[in-house]
Amino acid sequence: MGNFERILIVDNDPQFVEALRFTLLSKSFAVATATSRSQAQDIVTEQAVDAVVLGSIAPRGDAFKLHQWLRQSPGTRKAALMVLDSPPEKQLLFGWRRDEGLQMEADDYLCKPIEPAMLVLRLEKLLQENAEMIKVLIADDHTVVREGLTAVLTLQKDMQVIGEAVDGQEAVDKTMQLKPDVVLMDIVMPVMSGLEATKHIANACPQTKVLVLTQFDDKENVASAREVGAWGFIPKRAASAKLLDGIRAVFKGQQFHEALAVCA
Repeated sequence: MGNFERILIVDNDPQFVEALRFTLLSKSFAVATATSRSQAQDIVTEQAVDAVVLGSIAPRGDAFKLHQWLRQSPGTRKAALMVLDSPPEKQLLFGWRRDEGLQMEADDYLCKPIEPAMLVLRLEKLLQENAEMIKVLIADDHTVVREGLTAVLTLQKDMQVIGEAVDGQEAVDKTMQLKPDVVLMDIVMPVMSGLEATKHIANACPQTKVLVLTQFDDKENVASAREVGAWGFIPKRAASAKLLDGIRAVFKGQQFHEALAVCA
């Protein structure tokens, strides 16, 4: 852990920020700090962060507004988020309001005071859990299909759509460039078919698992998909019910062939 992870600390207590920053740097994390909502938003807009430690900032209520913005912003929607509330004796003046707490979408919640070393241990655990994020590339020549799949996957805490392709050749090119964990691959596409693209990906990027998603779910297509290296096959008519199961299965190295009602 560390080395590549970038942490943003948002807090207006300079003594706390410096102690936490020093501890994180000693663990080889990259660290950015902010003392206000606007400053934090500027930092996140300019550079990606892997985790945000959201402490106390003024005025009261700005921490919650920043929390909402972070959860809606594409760059931080799935970053680990740790909320540090004010000490119990100061919560009426500086802490989170009850209605804000009920709407909180943080991955961890703590109250000050807390030792930086203990906080870092919990932060490392959150980052480890986030490391299991499944990176997905969607390859389909229909815009409506790509948008629909993206909308479904974006709602999943363990999945991230890192790119889209409109034909088989682009699917191959983007797989080489982005190194997704899973490619959702349509069969019938221009320039290069999904089956041909799957064959290229299986040979050149074996760590990427291709899950074929198509309206043609006959046994011949299933067999062809298997022959070229696909890890799974899901008919589009079953996508809403089985797509997420299929992505998680092939990510773990399990074959998933819903068309044959087999999941091994």
